Amino acid sequence: MYAIMGITGRVGGAIAENLLAQGEKIRAIVRNPEKAVRWRDRGAEIAVADIDDPNSLACAFEGTDGVFLMVPPNFAPVPGFPEVRKTLASYHAALAKALPRKVVYLSSIGAEQTSGLGLITGSHLLEQTLGDLPFAHAFLRAGWFMENHAWDVTTAQSEGRICSNLYPLDRKFSLVATADIGKVGADVLRQEWTGTRYIEVAGPEQYSPNDIARALSNALGRTIEAVVVPREKWTEFFVGQGMPEGRTEPRAEMVDGFNSGWIHFGVPGTEHITGTTSLTSVIARLVADASHGEKPFVDPTSRVGSPPFASLKAETHGQAKELLDEAVRRNEM
Repeated sequence: MYAIMGITGRVGGAIAENLLAQGEKIRAIVRNPEKAVRWRDRGAEIAVADIDDPNSLACAFEGTDGVFLMVPPNFAPVPGFPEVRKTLASYHAALAKALPRKVVYLSSIGAEQTSGLGLITGSHLLEQTLGDLPFAHAFLRAGWFMENHAWDVTTAQSEGRICSNLYPLDRKFSLVATADIGKVGADVLRQEWTGTRYIEVAGPEQYSPNDIARALSNALGRTIEAVVVPREKWTEFFVGQGMPEGRTEPRAEMVDGFNSGWIHFGVPGTEHITGTTSLTSVIARLVADASHGEKPFVDPTSRVGSPPFASLKAETHGQAKELLDEAVRRNEM
């Protein structure tokens, strides 16, 4: 049996789906058992635990063949990341008590760096805090989530364009579908190893902001343009999307790391696994979901990409649109 955290999100859910498909038993670790009904109906054992309660977590981890663990993301962290540190201290105590045979973690591209990571700092802290425990570890360093571009669908439909903090627009970055992360996570859980593994998880190819716009163009049947948001406008733009004032710097630092190449794949000493899910197929599904009236899914496991601030007040959408219009004018000059 394998214990799965984040099972109500895309990655944890994909890992659970893959394990069930291979005939394995799973234990869904949730805070609210009502959210795990569909997993219980499929035969999963349900463990109720709180991330800040190491005793309940230890009970959830005990008696399993392996654990999938992730830290809930915080897209607007307090300086110094005290929330992440508190959660990791709880995880460390729980794991030290339960001592599972192996643990697979959702980490991130760039987590090996000690600075300049912004939001990815949480993944770096994850690896540094938990890696000393006496069992087998595997850290999945996943790329930029394709699914986070669900938030571009509405803008593409209404404005015929998407805004990008990644640039140049033709530069390709490492994106990956959560389905591919889930498959890798499930496969690794079923493997046996000793020591610590660092596994880069990428999509079948790299993609640029222009590629994202083209994928949206194909899915929507109209031309969609990618537009760069100038660096000096990022803070205003992020606040316009709904981020709290004074808490935008970690997101900006993370994107700066991608644009500069500081955050990258190809780190010595890591394994590298390439998925099979294309950006085109993911975007097509996101557009289909939107056409059926489904709101973009706020994934509690999302790691890298645009934070989910789309459920915003009307005036914040207006502020973001004004900045996007200005970016278009500047690009046309």
